[in-house]
This record gives sequence, C-alpha cells and structure tokens, in this order.
Amino acid sequence: MTHIIQEFKQFAIRGNVMDLAVGVIIGSAFSRIVNSIVKDLIMPVIGVVTDGLDFSNKFIRIGHIPATFKDNPDSYKDLQEAGVAVFGYGAFITVVLNFLILAVIVFLLVKMVNELRRLDTHMADETSTPAPPPENILLLREIRDELRQGRQHP
Repeated sequence: MTHIIQEFKQFAIRGNVMDLAVGVIIGSAFSRIVNSIVKDLIMPVIGVVTDGLDFSNKFIRIGHIPATFKDNPDSYKDLQEAGVAVFGYGAFITVVLNFLILAVIVFLLVKMVNELRRLDTHMADETSTPAPPPENILLLREIRDELRQGRQHP
C-alpha cells in the first residue's frame, strides 16, 4: 500500500499534472468569461440589431404540456424544468457563438505567444556569439595547417 501511495505522490508532484490542474482551473474561469461576453455583451447587441430578438429563449415545443403546468408556456426554461420536450435552437446558437468566440480568442493568444517566441529566438540569435572552439580543436587545426604547408614546400 505504501508503494502505491509513493507512486501517487510522484505522479501528483510531476510538473505535467500540476500544469494540467492549473490549465483546467484557468480554462474554467476563461469559459465563464466567454459565456459572459456572449450573454451580457454580444447577445444584447444582436438583440438590438434584430429588434429585440433573444436567441436564448428561441425553441420549438415538440412535447405536450402537462395539465399540472402552471408556469409560462412561452418560457424555454420553464418548459424544460417541467420536463416538456423542447427543441432549443436558441440555446444551441448561443453555445455555437461561445465556441466561435473562444476559438478566436485562443487563436489570437496562440498567435501572440508564437510571435513572442519568434521575437525571443530572433533576439537570442542576434545577441549570442558562437562559442570559441575547444583547445583540442584549435591544436588539431594548427597541426593540419602545418602539414599542408609542409607538403607544399618540400
């Protein structure tokens, strides 16, 4: 049992697992930000441009409303909570917009990071000078040169 615990500690302490955990936490927060951008910023603008069209409540009811239903029959959320089968294409449009915005943001982030890496590599190449050859290489070159000169002048 202690061997399993030791292996788990080694697994959990590795950088990859910690990086993954940080990535999941940041990804979750990032997802909330994107959802808020779509819901609170983009969809209201689309609603104004389309004269009040609200995608989140667009649906087609495909099931029957139970006789005990007391809520709003035009509310997607109320119908879903009551277990009525609804085809929620508006919610789907919102999720697709979330995905597209997230994809664009991730693309721009990756592009920016790649550009920073390229600039860093370019700057490192410009500032670095090649290291002088080791002493044994210099000595071998001198011997080679002496041998060449010795063959040319008998």
